[in-house]
Amino acid sequence: QAVRWHIELQPWASPTPSLNYEALRFLKYISTSQISCEHMNLNSLKGYSETTKKPWSICLDERFSLIHRIRSKKCRLYSLGLGNNDNQFELSMANSGCEVHRFDPSIKSAHIQEGRHLWYHRLSIDWRDPNPAIAAHKLHSNTKKLGTVLNEFGHQKIDVLKADVESAEWKILENLILEDVVEQIGQLVFEVHIHWPGFEVSGNDSTVVRYWYSLLRELELKDFRLFHTYKDLSKPQMFLKKEAFNASSCYTLSWVNTRWK
Repeated sequence: QAVRWHIELQPWASPTPSLNYEALRFLKYISTSQISCEHMNLNSLKGYSETTKKPWSICLDERFSLIHRIRSKKCRLYSLGLGNNDNQFELSMANSGCEVHRFDPSIKSAHIQEGRHLWYHRLSIDWRDPNPAIAAHKLHSNTKKLGTVLNEFGHQKIDVLKADVESAEWKILENLILEDVVEQIGQLVFEVHIHWPGFEVSGNDSTVVRYWYSLLRELELKDFRLFHTYKDLSKPQMFLKKEAFNASSCYTLSWVNTRWK
């Protein structure tokens, strides 16, 4: 299989490129569930108290494998973060018997195990591996692609990938799609930031929004279906540095891989 270097860009939303049309198409897309999910929180599981600051929604319907893997204590969660202290979701998943790995470059030591099921790793998940030939990259030796980490840890599959990476999510998602790593993931829960293009995303505003939209359509082509959207009204209501389109600067989106067994 040939290596892909670029995602397929969707056609423009209008005959001539227009931020207005791109934005409306994108916002409608992220606000529209593609599949229904009846059970989305861990309340149904014993020993869980609902104290999370924001909903990291996962689908626990019987027709998907996650609930069965939680019951049989075979589930695995990867959580990508950047110095965020809200780890209620990770703790609750660990308490449910899931093997939880939290990756955050601000963690004090390289690997910490807290309790039976919870590990912290001083690693930043990125869209590229450091190039050892470049001196500046030696400083970032704790930065790796998700596929590299999976290989190093000997993990074939992740039941849930949660990411709150402050605008690096677009390039990370692109990397997961281009390298087919996304097919090793059962559910994705991503916080997406739309107040600016995101790290290393270039182009004018309409080009940026078309790229965001195209990325999410690639997920759909890989049989991921959006089942929950949380619009964060506590964050500035900004869309590409403008107060426009009644958009929040931050949404939490949840997808389930419908082909996942």
